[in-house]
Amino acid sequence: MALTFFRGLHTHSFLMYPSSFLSRKNGMLYCTMKSIRGQTETQEKSQHQLKVSTQTQSRKHDDIFKNFEAIIGIETHVQLSTLTKAFCSCPYNYGAQPNTSICPVCMGLPGALPVLSTKVIESAVKVGLALNCNLSLSSKFDRKQYFYPDLPKGYQISQFDIPIATGGYLDVDIPLEFGGGHRKFGITRVHMEEDAGKLLHTGNGSFSQVDLNRAGVPLLEIVSEPDMRTGIEAAEYAAELQRLVRYLGVSNGNMQEGSLRCDVNISIRPIGQLEFGTKVEIKNLNSFSSVSRAIDFEISRQALLHSQGQADQIVQETRLWEEGAQKTVTMRKKEGLADYRYFPEPDLPGVTLTEEYVDGIRCSLPELPEMKRRRYEGMGLNMQDVLFLTNDINVADFFDSAIAEGADVKLAANWIMGDIAAYMKNEKLSINEIQLNSHELVELISSIKGGTISGKIGKEVYTFLILFIIPLSSAIEHTFICCVVSKLILHLIIA
Repeated sequence: MALTFFRGLHTHSFLMYPSSFLSRKNGMLYCTMKSIRGQTETQEKSQHQLKVSTQTQSRKHDDIFKNFEAIIGIETHVQLSTLTKAFCSCPYNYGAQPNTSICPVCMGLPGALPVLSTKVIESAVKVGLALNCNLSLSSKFDRKQYFYPDLPKGYQISQFDIPIATGGYLDVDIPLEFGGGHRKFGITRVHMEEDAGKLLHTGNGSFSQVDLNRAGVPLLEIVSEPDMRTGIEAAEYAAELQRLVRYLGVSNGNMQEGSLRCDVNISIRPIGQLEFGTKVEIKNLNSFSSVSRAIDFEISRQALLHSQGQADQIVQETRLWEEGAQKTVTMRKKEGLADYRYFPEPDLPGVTLTEEYVDGIRCSLPELPEMKRRRYEGMGLNMQDVLFLTNDINVADFFDSAIAEGADVKLAANWIMGDIAAYMKNEKLSINEIQLNSHELVELISSIKGGTISGKIGKEVYTFLILFIIPLSSAIEHTFICCVVSKLILHLIIA
């Protein structure tokens, strides 16, 4: 084990790269003179600016909410990580050449019949159970009619009156910088459906091209109750859903790939009024910060119209969020249920679940983010530590492995949240890609805690482990590392 080399060290330190930070890119090692203290000061300055900006926005919204209350609900589309599409055997790979993963079934050609993938049902049951929903042991599919250029069949296979899951809730812990606290947001329904294609617009807008690779890709639509009141709450709800589907392994949840898409419904009403105002839907939200900012803008827009006596100008419509202009703009008038002309899908049988099937999936569920947060709190960690460690399932697994091997809980959390997180951010790596495993971290923490090495030497040992103990990919790299280790040994002998 690498740490055995350092067992006898008490006072010596590495003098090869004093006051510098080592980094590794493209198989080469190099030194950058930007100090860790400088990085910390920059991070603290950015955090301070973000806090000031958040406080300013909060005061502005407080003034608006003196007279009005926002009602916010979210429809979230989660793309499932199945090997095939929902109703055919075509694969879907993000970024593939246009129209290379299509067949008569996903194009809806005459005579082609859909066949439902069982993995879609399994994923839907997992999400329904994780969201504390009531499962429908008997559900069905319906046709949702609408005519878009990227929908080749002229209808979408979805679920209408009998979705697979209803009446659940999602527990969310709000970060301390946004006020903290615990929220419970209701879930109206979870239903299965297929995705449409994608339009590729030309620069001059004279024509558009259609990529049907995405047509037929399995989706879960998760509809929340209108329980949210601010953009922050909505963004944290969406982030918690992303964590949930990643923990379950049913989706990668990557918003930049369209694997998780949020449509936000917003209305406002005067304080004390029971009935809802006119609902406006916002699309084209590709990040959680966009969700928060788009909602805040729309609340301000509607409140301004109310205050000017122009509430009748708030109409039921779909609006887009323009990131550059930081505002919402009209896209189209919102369709109603009558426009969709739902009727039962004649080419698919109903979906029937057994209690044994559901119980088997329930027993296979992993520890979910909410359960993990409560467990970490029971270990004595504060909410800031808990939220960081549980945000990424791979980080949580790394931490759990270190604790299982006997690492001090607080020290392990500090190392992961401090030096390891900084290195991952700097190198744009996940915790599974760094050259340090949980067992090595446990040995390092034990050596420092037991007095075998000092904290200062521990930092340098960590640098050695994460940068030098790596798979040797070339003879040049092997020679370089051997040279470095030889110089270290020679320095220690002389000292």
